[in-house]
Amino acid sequence: MNFATSINDALQLDRIVFLGRTLSEYVKFFDLDLSQWQTAKILDCPAGAASFVAELHQMGIDAVACDIVFNFDATTLQAKGQADLAHVMERLTDVTHNYNWDFYQNIAKLTEYRQIALEKFLADYPNGCQAGRYIQTVLPKLPFSDRSFDLVLSANLLFLYSDCLDYAFHWQTILELYRVCSQEVRIYPLQGKDAQTYPLLNNLLQDLNQAGISAEVVNVPWEFLKGSNQMLRLWR
Repeated sequence: MNFATSINDALQLDRIVFLGRTLSEYVKFFDLDLSQWQTAKILDCPAGAASFVAELHQMGIDAVACDIVFNFDATTLQAKGQADLAHVMERLTDVTHNYNWDFYQNIAKLTEYRQIALEKFLADYPNGCQAGRYIQTVLPKLPFSDRSFDLVLSANLLFLYSDCLDYAFHWQTILELYRVCSQEVRIYPLQGKDAQTYPLLNNLLQDLNQAGISAEVVNVPWEFLKGSNQMLRLWR
């Protein structure tokens, strides 16, 4: 479903922000049944300041996070995370009507979730870097061999920033995510910051089909940005 949203009503961000989501949020917007992935190797790319990998590590699940900023130290990332969180929440106040607040209730609760994710991520980051859980990458390339991961997850970059990332970047990145997976790729959301479905989604599905890649749009039990209750699933 699309919503009539003018460019002035869209969330206005002047950069790709470094924010994080918690494991509980990932489970909802990727419709994950973690009992099916206990022995899997999982990639989160780009991870941002998500605590997903940190929380999976505590559960004994093998997971790796990638992001362009993972060459920086924890102090630098803490400062960036806090600045970007303030940046987003300030701008969100003007477009709250584009969002469904059933889960978060209000901006204060949303901020609390983002803060918890950032803190859990930062607590794991130094040791996680040494252990190889956090790896700096510059999309659309990934430093992994073919089929290195059972499940590959990608949230809140592709499609969300379609106003500044072109189709070639989306296509090359999706091919790369698919290359390094042995079972599934899941991408969320399918909307841009204006709450509109990615306008080239049908072209993308056609191109994936022509490339022999199985893909489908799947409903998920989550909708914060209005209409964002679907993900793109690719599988082998």
